[in-house]
Amino acid sequence: MSGPRIERVVTSGVFELDGGSWEVDNNIWLIGDDEEVVIVDAAHDEKAITDAVDGRNVVAVVCTHGHNDHVTVAPALAANLHAPVLLHPGDQELWEMTHPDEKFWPVRDGERIAVAGTELRVVHTPGHSPGSVCLYLPEAGALFSGDTLFSGGPGATGRSFSDFPTIVSSIRDRLLELPAATKVHTGHGDATTIGDEAPHLSDWIARGH
Repeated sequence: MSGPRIERVVTSGVFELDGGSWEVDNNIWLIGDDEEVVIVDAAHDEKAITDAVDGRNVVAVVCTHGHNDHVTVAPALAANLHAPVLLHPGDQELWEMTHPDEKFWPVRDGERIAVAGTELRVVHTPGHSPGSVCLYLPEAGALFSGDTLFSGGPGATGRSFSDFPTIVSSIRDRLLELPAATKVHTGHGDATTIGDEAPHLSDWIARGH
């Protein structure tokens, strides 16, 4: 049996926080097989994501954190694809900024999400936001890092609900312990690996946020 398939959909829209707005391109990840998938993040464009699902059963829509650009169309996807939205409860306040009248299912550190004969492991990595999570797929040597870790360093921590020492601790203690070959599929931009990022930890700390 072949392993799970990883597919990327890129959508464009606006990230808004603290009175500012920024044009962004988001990576949405579909993990599964020909029968079922998990959607990682729900950014901007419901149709583009639904088209990529292509009729498969959606196990869950997992939001790596509650910033508006990662949850934009989560309730719509949930309704139309008959799937739960999963989000760490630490980001309840951020979620309510975008979807004040909608609910989500809480997901917590250590939980496992079964899909296509394998399991995604939830890793709570606060810092970019209080409820940020990554999803680790050991079978594929893959990590879906949301906005916690990018090619070049940690996600931004200069806005509300974020904290630089916390994100550094999350990356150092939870992510850099993974095998060096682990491919990091990020929330924006290009992929990287744990091995490529790990040597730069001290540089990030010296640089600050």
